[in-house]
Amino acid sequence: MIPTSGRAVDTAPVNILLVDDQPARLMSYRAILEPLGENLVEASSGTEALRQLMDTEFAVILLDVNMPIMDGFETAGLIHQHPRFEKTPIIFVTAVNVTDMDRLRGYGLGAVDYVMVPVIPEILRSKVAVLIELHRKRRELQLLNASLAHANSDLAEANDALKAEQAREVHKLNEFLRHANAELERTNANLKAEVAERQRAESRLREADRRKDEFLATLAHELRNPLAPIQGALNLHRLSADNLEGPARALQDIMERQLRQMVRLIDDLLDVSRITRDKLNLRVSTVDLGEVIRTAIEASQPLLDSAGHTLEVDVETGQMPIKADAVRLAQVFSNLLNNAGKYTDHGGRITVNARRIGDDYAICVRDTGLGLTPQQLKEVFDLFVQVDSSLERARGGLGIGLTLVRRLVEMHRGRVEARSEGPGRGSEFIVYLPLDTGLDTNVTGELPALVYADERSRPVSLRILVVDDNVDAGATLGMSLEMLGHQTLVLDNPLAVVDAARDFAPQLAFFDVGMPELNGFDLAMRVRDEPWGGLDRLYLVALTGWGQEQDRRRSAQAGFDKHLVKPVDLATIERVCHEVAEHVPAATATS
Repeated sequence: MIPTSGRAVDTAPVNILLVDDQPARLMSYRAILEPLGENLVEASSGTEALRQLMDTEFAVILLDVNMPIMDGFETAGLIHQHPRFEKTPIIFVTAVNVTDMDRLRGYGLGAVDYVMVPVIPEILRSKVAVLIELHRKRRELQLLNASLAHANSDLAEANDALKAEQAREVHKLNEFLRHANAELERTNANLKAEVAERQRAESRLREADRRKDEFLATLAHELRNPLAPIQGALNLHRLSADNLEGPARALQDIMERQLRQMVRLIDDLLDVSRITRDKLNLRVSTVDLGEVIRTAIEASQPLLDSAGHTLEVDVETGQMPIKADAVRLAQVFSNLLNNAGKYTDHGGRITVNARRIGDDYAICVRDTGLGLTPQQLKEVFDLFVQVDSSLERARGGLGIGLTLVRRLVEMHRGRVEARSEGPGRGSEFIVYLPLDTGLDTNVTGELPALVYADERSRPVSLRILVVDDNVDAGATLGMSLEMLGHQTLVLDNPLAVVDAARDFAPQLAFFDVGMPELNGFDLAMRVRDEPWGGLDRLYLVALTGWGQEQDRRRSAQAGFDKHLVKPVDLATIERVCHEVAEHVPAATATS
């Protein structure tokens, strides 16, 4: 055995049995195989070969097929019947051609090959060498198996010792775990109590949030109801005094401006509630960003003018198409302008510019106002955060305008940044909107904005029914419609509508929704069943303080053509009347 690479290698000569009844052939086998350096053993008959096998282990047997008394096939059969030799390889040597059946017989008896006489030395030598190598490998494997069995025995003993040690350790561990589990059970019980309390707290928070949303919606409705007759009275005043001058004109402008501010605050409150619940939807279309900014400027101009600010605008219209909700985007820039106006001292300067930067539109609103500290820059977009408490009293507002700005910009796949060089050095807000927002366009049911060739022109006279349990609101709306040249029927009892309106046959009707005894939705469905109230005869408008999306859907389901949220300004009333009048045949219009 010579160790090679850490393993014993078998180099001892192996035994080769040469079986042939002819001495000359035995001599030739020896001459051919002696270069292999192995131990060659001769046998002249099958019987002698069997006797040799009983005393010696052979790596391979070279067996002549044609021998007297006991031929090679019989000898091979007897050899492989013995358990010790059933694996010993046999090479048959034959001087005659054997048939395929003989070959199959030989292979069945354990032959591994056939060699024809005359024998080619190189072929015989290589075949025997291969079988010798296999024998050595098999012997090495046996030695390895014996070594492995011994190792397994040692391993079994070690394993038994390990099991005993493990049993002791497991016992210790089980004791530790028992104590740990008892402690864990106590901790788990405390945790369950905490989770239950947290769930109850979350449930209370959800309920409080729901009640808060209901409260805000109810608050908006209740605030809008008294604002409606105020708006109606202002509409009447403007219609009845075409040439307002001096203090009267100033008073009218102040009241209208403050009324718009009140409505904007109510809308902002509801928008924040919708955004925090992801209930705010965009109505997207392709619009010109410049026109949207112009609309926002028009909405904020009265506040800026009242504060004596100078507004500089560098925005081109018709050059910046974008997919957006024009109303919501105008709300963004209007809030930024209002914010700049409120936090800039009287006579300040505000600039608005828009330009394209790469794949974005950048719109900057800059002021010369109070400026912001680094801490305020971090918090300025948070809900209900204002610059400081003293300014809250002086400047007004709820601290939600910039929160709406950020969320609405994000809904348009954009972003907004606030910058300032510090207190007293002004601030700027930059809105970045991608050219391609990835927003889908949709179609809304809003009436198109109307452009009059003559500001004082009026549509043809209509028969208009007004139903509102708020007597002041109904009366002021009715009087405004009459001053616009329409014939009106004003009712404050919804139960009297069907009978009272039968002969009047209105072409347009404004119904309050939140009425006692019979609400506006149920009234609309009753009216639609009347011959004079069909979709082709009557344009039905819901006039209500409820303005959430579900309220609009419910109005449509009840049969209303349009949903207006109180208070409604004169321009909106005129647009609705004009739209309806365009579809009323001249013969049926009121003279």
